[in-house]
Amino acid sequence: MHHTSGSALPVARLPRDLPLRGVTVVSCEQAVAAPFATRQLADLGARVIKIERPGRGDFARDYDETVRGMSSHFVWLNRSKESVALDLKDPSSHDVMAALLERADVFVQNLAPGAADRLGLGAAELCARWPRLITCSVSGYGTNGPLRDAKAYDLLIQSEAGLVSITGTEAEPAKAGIPAADIAAGMYAFSGILTALYDRQRTDVGTALDISLFDALVEWMGYPLYYTGHGGNAPQRTGTSHAAIAPYGTFRAGDGTDVVLSVQNEREWEAFCSIVLDDSNVSTDPRFATGALRVRHREELDRLIHDHLVTLTGEQFQARLEQAAIAHARQRDLHSVLEHPQLSSRGRWRDVDSPVGRLRATLPPICMEGVEPRMDRIPAVGEHTEAVLAELGLPGGHIDDHLSGTVEQGPTATGATMMTRCAEPRRM
Repeated sequence: MHHTSGSALPVARLPRDLPLRGVTVVSCEQAVAAPFATRQLADLGARVIKIERPGRGDFARDYDETVRGMSSHFVWLNRSKESVALDLKDPSSHDVMAALLERADVFVQNLAPGAADRLGLGAAELCARWPRLITCSVSGYGTNGPLRDAKAYDLLIQSEAGLVSITGTEAEPAKAGIPAADIAAGMYAFSGILTALYDRQRTDVGTALDISLFDALVEWMGYPLYYTGHGGNAPQRTGTSHAAIAPYGTFRAGDGTDVVLSVQNEREWEAFCSIVLDDSNVSTDPRFATGALRVRHREELDRLIHDHLVTLTGEQFQARLEQAAIAHARQRDLHSVLEHPQLSSRGRWRDVDSPVGRLRATLPPICMEGVEPRMDRIPAVGEHTEAVLAELGLPGGHIDDHLSGTVEQGPTATGATMMTRCAEPRRM
């Protein structure tokens, strides 16, 4: 319909199906990086069949017992998945995996280095047998190079990639408080799989993805690496302060409220002094006349600011910052984040079923108009084994055959993305 005048009629937005509905993912995964990638695929509607060790399952199930006896890591990373308990070392499991992969669009694994090849699940073998299959291998250091066989976990990668060297205080380095390397690898695996699915629509050929935890975190280290490599000094560890900006960081009001702020330019500096500190004389102090001088005299400036804040509550402090149009935030503890008004006002909470009952969880950050993300049950170990085997048309005896033993796994919780076109099929 064409309109020659006036505004266009409003278009009704009807509920839409999940965008990855119909995509099947089989994943031999544990810990953080691969489960994070596949959970995001599940959020968008993909069917994710998670292969676990019989008995104990994904070793992330044992990280802690804080969520009514369940691991907080596992609860975070494994909703909306089907758990199949399978001993991959048992040769009789091969027909089960073959039946699954025959129907799969994507295969993900973060087994110990070399384990996938030994189990017949290497990318080259799978791509040759199923040329439309997308494979995603997540490892600590990638499939080649001197560290290809090294076991890895998040702290080791944070250290090797240099993140620890620029995190913490002047007195002591620190790792990031969350598994940054694992999360980086999971995000690149997720985006790589989406890219490969799109690519397959054009080519009708699958892709082999090589996701390295180390490569992913080195990519995130881009700014300090460029800065250091082109003649600058490596960024100094300054806690919540900034190496080149002052005032910047955490400041405490008289009632103990911690507020984080950043004064970015001279206009903000003058407003900070006159409105927040209520003392315009500070802006003309020769020690603080320029940004570089404020950084040079940071300790004196921080003490002066502290002396002006002791009479203010956190609420008063933030009100003045708001009046001065200076960016700021509360430095919240996690109890406060759980009750954050921004989350509740935007309706970001949902309830998710689990073996221990309903649990509160935040919606995934990807918000698509008309699409409600999938947030289904967190599975028990092997909860879906019988149903999946029956769906595959395998005889009941297979169920007992594959419920013993262990899966070869390493502590690799986990990358930049390398893509290799799957080879043409060879005769098997």
